[in-house]
Amino acid sequence: MTMQRTPLLLSRLMERGPLLAPDEEIVTRTDGGTHRQSYADLRRRAHQLAHALAAHGVAVGDRVGSFLWNNHRHLELYYAVPSMGAVLHTLNIRLGVHDLAYIANHAADRVIFVDEDLLPKLEEIADRLPTVERYVVCSQTGVWRTTLKDAVDYEEFIAGKPEKYAWPQLDENAPMGLCYTSGTTGNPKGVMYTHRSTYLHTMASAMTDSLELSAKDSVCAIVPMFHAMSWGIPFTATMLGTKQVLPHRFMDARSLLDLFVAERVTISAGVPTIWQAVRAACEAEPARWDLGELSRLTCGGSAPPVSLMRWYWDNLGVEMIQGWGMTETNPLGTVSRRVAKRSQLTLSLDQQFANIAKAGLAIPGIDVEIVDEKWQPLPHDGEAVGELLIRGPWIASEYYKDPQPDKFHDGWLVTGDVAKIDSEQYVIIADRSKDLIKSGGEWISSVDLENTIVALPGVAQAAVVAQPHPKWDERPVALVVKSGGAALTQRDVLEHLGRHFANWQLPDEVLFVETLPLTSTGKLDKKVLRAELKERGYQLPDLRRG
Repeated sequence: MTMQRTPLLLSRLMERGPLLAPDEEIVTRTDGGTHRQSYADLRRRAHQLAHALAAHGVAVGDRVGSFLWNNHRHLELYYAVPSMGAVLHTLNIRLGVHDLAYIANHAADRVIFVDEDLLPKLEEIADRLPTVERYVVCSQTGVWRTTLKDAVDYEEFIAGKPEKYAWPQLDENAPMGLCYTSGTTGNPKGVMYTHRSTYLHTMASAMTDSLELSAKDSVCAIVPMFHAMSWGIPFTATMLGTKQVLPHRFMDARSLLDLFVAERVTISAGVPTIWQAVRAACEAEPARWDLGELSRLTCGGSAPPVSLMRWYWDNLGVEMIQGWGMTETNPLGTVSRRVAKRSQLTLSLDQQFANIAKAGLAIPGIDVEIVDEKWQPLPHDGEAVGELLIRGPWIASEYYKDPQPDKFHDGWLVTGDVAKIDSEQYVIIADRSKDLIKSGGEWISSVDLENTIVALPGVAQAAVVAQPHPKWDERPVALVVKSGGAALTQRDVLEHLGRHFANWQLPDEVLFVETLPLTSTGKLDKKVLRAELKERGYQLPDLRRG
């Protein structure tokens, strides 16, 4: 029997939602309230957008940049650009101007779509972007000024264009999206997603044992659409015809909570710093928001503390789903649920949360492995620690126009994470390899220390970094942000840690700070912390005494 060979193209998935749920809403928060459109509107406008791009000369394989918040026009680009065979390059609006200019030039973007309030940042580097032929301004007011060349209003750009575009039949391995890593060392690295890889990732992320997104949900993706394609949520939600709630630039905790209530959000996705801020807002005004509709939160980017996940369950009955991945993994690699197997149904809550603290189980289709320095596999016993490798149909096998052979080995992506895998095949991330602290020949996990510190009442955020030591090689130092004027001392923090860690693992000093630097994707920026300590000539206490 011969099966029909149908290429796995994004246009097939993106057309499904409007066909099945033409009247379902897509809601964007605006300065004056909300913008609402239906899936039928989304389809019509995406087809018009494809015609407008084609009229400008954008062809199959050309890169189209987006410099936008999470909003309905960005979603139209997600729909139109890949479906017409071009490549959507999501530019990270939080990057510095040097990195921003580098990636726009490296990608050779021909057109860039930009939100009105983000114009000044692009104007600052416009003379360094020779490949960009046109800027399309996405305005809420319809009244804007810019020094950018050949700038046109989005609504004018698509006005009068036909409402039906014949999506081309492409090779399923053709590129459809381009995202860049945050560039912790050297220049950012480009990761090119294909139709096939994103199609398969979209199907997998909708699984019950994955993100469990369904057509019955109202989803608010807080994770930026410029970061790893918003974890694929716009594609999955559009495929299903799920109500989408887009926060635009209004991502403070109170605005998000107001939006959750008004739009009856059932599931949302963001990084731990977002969920810590939302928790703080709820605790400050416990009677203000009725979150009875909310059932699940997806958390990624860095490991959420167990205390945070437990708070949402104990106080709101909301399950926090932990996801692990990277830009290079499209991005989902593993998912951790409170109950992931039938055998876990009888576990106590404490046992369930011990499981959810792990990075989780590999999504179907994905292989994970840990290896030693000689690339030899290590036992999955929950004790052996090694370099985490991952491979699968949506995992990058190379960087875009940038060979990095040390990041790929024999068909595997070398993640840069140090991890264990236990007998039930849970991945347990110990740390980023560059953030592990090696003291006296032994490894100390900065992540474990941070999560334990954050569990202490009165702590809002914590970061632990290594500092050089002539005898021990490195020693940990903790930087802590207090919450609500808490009267915490170094002794309080160390005594709390002492109940969980051996003395030699405890930080040599606890520094209280007002804020901690974050990367462009909302993670703790330990590179900046280490640089700041070095710049101010910081020394460990015993070295100061010496």
